[in-house]
Amino acid sequence: MTTPHDDIINRWIAASNDFDTAGYLSFFTEGASIDDPSIGDVFEGEAGLRNYFENYFIGYKTQTRVVSIEPEETFTHVVVDFTGIFPGGQVGGIFDMTFEGEKIATIRADLV
Repeated sequence: MTTPHDDIINRWIAASNDFDTAGYLSFFTEGASIDDPSIGDVFEGEAGLRNYFENYFIGYKTQTRVVSIEPEETFTHVVVDFTGIFPGGQVGGIFDMTFEGEKIATIRADLV
């Protein structure tokens, strides 16, 4: 099933996989946040999102593959597969995303 945000999500993942910090950040609203219980922190605003991306994606050379995108009542549930230079080299994950127009407003990210 496709969602209205599939294209945005896929382009955002492509920017992430290219380690394009400016491109990655361009997909978020001004006050966006990422809540990642697997890390134990919430990353807010441009500085927080940059920190999250540079440390956990660029730093670990993380590549993300979308497994599925499913609409839920109040968010879009994205199942992903991560590979990189972290312990184990591969792990599943989720992004539960909300949007404001064409921009990402919030993400709850976790490992599965």
